[in-house]
Amino acid sequence: MVDFIEEVEEQLRSDRYRALARTVLPWAAAVLAIVIVGWLGVWGYNTWQNQNVSKASEQYDKGLQTLATGDETGAFTAFDTVGKSGPAAYKALSLIQQGNIRLAANKTADAVAFYDRAAKAAPNAVIGDLARLKAAFALMDETPYPQLETRLKELIGDKKPYDLQAKEALALAKLQAGKTEDARGDFVVLTLIEGAPDAMRERARAAIAIIDSGQGKVIGEVVKAAATLPPPSPATQGPPLGAPPQGAPAAPTAPAPRAAQ
Repeated sequence: MVDFIEEVEEQLRSDRYRALARTVLPWAAAVLAIVIVGWLGVWGYNTWQNQNVSKASEQYDKGLQTLATGDETGAFTAFDTVGKSGPAAYKALSLIQQGNIRLAANKTADAVAFYDRAAKAAPNAVIGDLARLKAAFALMDETPYPQLETRLKELIGDKKPYDLQAKEALALAKLQAGKTEDARGDFVVLTLIEGAPDAMRERARAAIAIIDSGQGKVIGEVVKAAATLPPPSPATQGPPLGAPPQGAPAAPTAPAPRAAQ
């Protein structure tokens, strides 16, 4: 009799387990399917992104090599491919290069348009503010001071990568606008401010001397020429400006950011 009762209880437990399994297993299978699909989706996206970055890197490098041969038209076309559909960093860098090519051809408005597009596409302030700074320098000769001031003040601040370069450019803009005393004051600050590189201090002192001599107009060309100088060597600057990791190409020639000096 006892064995019969135990057998009945065992049968009841087995029936309950089977009922529970029929209820739970479909949900568990659905959750597992969602997890697998999600994982496959992430893996697929990462794979696609890596391939896209690799292609953009090759195309960007092709543009640089073509530009080095003097073929600006071919380089512009190579950069255009990445500038339209590449990953954010390469897209912004390519647009900056296109702006450089247009600026070299004295097409300032086109150059500024490319710089502004690069600033919007940039994934970080190092690349974005570089584009904005280059746009400001491109507009220096032909844009009213209030517009230059608006552009440059956006680049000034303790956490801005080109804070010092923007301050120097703003001092130049003031000088070109006839605000000689204000410009002189800004240059004085640049000779004293902590973190300013020696080359910038020397330019500021030269500007002050020229202003004091009554030849303030000459300094405009001096500071503008400084904007075309190459950045410090990698030994002192670190990785190329804004270049993505994993062997990506260096950013376009530009003043080094404050943090790197």
